[in-house]
Amino acid sequence: MTRLKHYRITPDASFRLADFDPGETPFLPTQEHHQRESLEALADELDHWQNLLHAEGRRKLLLVLQGTDTSGKDGTIRWVFSRTSPLGVRVAAFKAPTDEERARDFLWRCHAVVPRAGEIAVWNRSHYEDVLVPWVEGWIGKAELRRRYAQINDFERLLAETGTVLIKCMLHIDKDEQRKRLQARLDDPGKHWKFSMGDLATRQKWGAYQQAYEAAIAATSTAHAPWYIVPANHKDHRNLMIARLLIKVLRDMKISLAPANPAYSGLKVE
Repeated sequence: MTRLKHYRITPDASFRLADFDPGETPFLPTQEHHQRESLEALADELDHWQNLLHAEGRRKLLLVLQGTDTSGKDGTIRWVFSRTSPLGVRVAAFKAPTDEERARDFLWRCHAVVPRAGEIAVWNRSHYEDVLVPWVEGWIGKAELRRRYAQINDFERLLAETGTVLIKCMLHIDKDEQRKRLQARLDDPGKHWKFSMGDLATRQKWGAYQQAYEAAIAATSTAHAPWYIVPANHKDHRNLMIARLLIKVLRDMKISLAPANPAYSGLKVE
C-alpha cells in the first residue's frame, strides 16, 4: 500500500497533472485473468468492510470522483461496488445546477446528500464542479474562486470533524484516450445517450480544465480530505487502485463493533 502515497497530493503541494502518467498501471496484475480475479476479490472484501461500517453505525465514508468527460466515473462505481449491498452505499450524481439549486449557496445541494452514519456515499462529480466550470467559463473571478476554495475546505473539515472520512480521486486520462472513448460512443448507436455535443465544446478547453484541476486540487488537498491522482487510461487499473485505496482507508479506521449481547448467549432458535 506504500505505492498509494505516491499518488496522494500533500497539503499546499505545487504539482502538475502532467507529472503523473495516466497510462501507467502499478496496481494491475500482469496476466489479464488475474486482473478480474483481483477486482472480484477486492469487491468482496469491500463488501465485508461496508458491513462492518454499517454495523458500527457511527462513522461515514465519502468517496468523491472527479475527472474529465469519459474518465470513468460511472464504470468505477459499477465495478468497485459490484458486490456491496445497495442498502449501505448511496450514489449521488452532480449535473448542472437546477434553478432551485442556483437560488442557494453552491454547497447546499452537496450537504443534502452527505453520507449517513454507517453509510458509504459516492459522489459522481461533486462540489468541485462549482470551482472548475465557473472559473474556466469566466463566470467568476479570482477573489470568488479563492472564497470558494476556502468554503470547500471549511465544509470538508466540518464533515471530517463530525465523523466522515473523505477520499477524493481525480480520474486522470490523457487527451488521446478521451478522443478514443468519445469516438466509441459516436460509433455505437447504443451509446449515443452517453454523448453530448457539449462534450466536444468542453474538449476544446482541455488545457484550461487541466490547469483548473491542478489549482483546485492543490488548494483543497488536506490531511483530513486528501486528493489522489488515479491513472485511469486503463479501466481495470483505475478500478483496482480505487478498490485498494478504499479498503486501506476502511482498515485504518479500525472499525469496532459493540460487544456481544449477553442476553443472546446460549439462545436457541426452535
